[in-house]
Amino acid sequence: MAAIMASNAAPVRHFPLRAGAALASAAAAAWPRVRRWLLPLFALAVFGLLVSNAHKVDWAGAWQAVKRYPPGLLLGVLGLSLASHWLYGCFDLIGRLHTRHRLPVLQTWAIAVTSYAFTLNLGSLVGGVATRARLYSKAGLDEVTIAQVLGMSVATNWLGYGLLAGGLFAAGAIVPPARLHLAPGTLQVLGVAMLLLAGGYVLACAKARGNSWQVRGRQVRLPSARRALVQLAFSASNWALMGAAMYWLLQGQVAYGTVLAVLMAASIAGVVTPIPAGLGVLEAVYLALLSGTVRQGALMGAVLAYRALYYLLPMGIALVMYLLLERRAAPAGDGAAPPSP
Repeated sequence: MAAIMASNAAPVRHFPLRAGAALASAAAAAWPRVRRWLLPLFALAVFGLLVSNAHKVDWAGAWQAVKRYPPGLLLGVLGLSLASHWLYGCFDLIGRLHTRHRLPVLQTWAIAVTSYAFTLNLGSLVGGVATRARLYSKAGLDEVTIAQVLGMSVATNWLGYGLLAGGLFAAGAIVPPARLHLAPGTLQVLGVAMLLLAGGYVLACAKARGNSWQVRGRQVRLPSARRALVQLAFSASNWALMGAAMYWLLQGQVAYGTVLAVLMAASIAGVVTPIPAGLGVLEAVYLALLSGTVRQGALMGAVLAYRALYYLLPMGIALVMYLLLERRAAPAGDGAAPPSP
């Protein structure tokens, strides 16, 4: 009798797990096909938005707005931009602590800063992946350690994004244009989901304490909950600095929270649109969301100045740093992480 009851209970107990695994497997199999169509369609929508608004932009007024900026304000925005790039370099230092690799602090930070500038101007595959992989490999790190450092940096950036953007979206800091036909509360629901994701990451790190996986002879593990909180704090601060730079350029015409929310919306649009440096995407999103609040000439002047100070000038510095890093890279093996116990 007990055997019959056990045999009857087993399918019921395991069915949800099997159904969940099947659903996850189906979603994973379908995603490449969905992605193949979804991202080009999104890029086409953004491009159409830009084209539809480009002829309405007062480009002469934008150039005049750039020329009217006081030098002191531009220097201040440049300082905020460089501070943001400096802070982003610390993301890889978190990865250095997590993996315990032995590359010098300054070299690790310089690789991250250089890769970040390349990512902004040339795309994530060139900057975030290829540049990091080359420089870390030449410095002596193995593939698994490089992947962990890169993964920690990406997680730091986007989890902090989720924390800050989620709070802004949930609070209603941005109102989508009516022509997007979004259901009321869509952004608020998205914001809550992003906050839950960030909180779930910290909880997972706390629950997984002490657990690790072996990958090619190296231990791979989640960071501690305390380190996860540091990731969120560093990343949120970095995004806040980016928003402050744009807020200064708009000279208080729009509330800081709104400026930051629009910048974060433009950032995610730039990531999923396969255009180097997100050319046109930043301008399109700002036109769509703020053209009714700020005069177009002043708005485009602020965006152009932001692109010059946050993207282009740091890229020049990054090119010099890249040449120095290539020249001074240590022979392979000098910076490798210690063997796992």
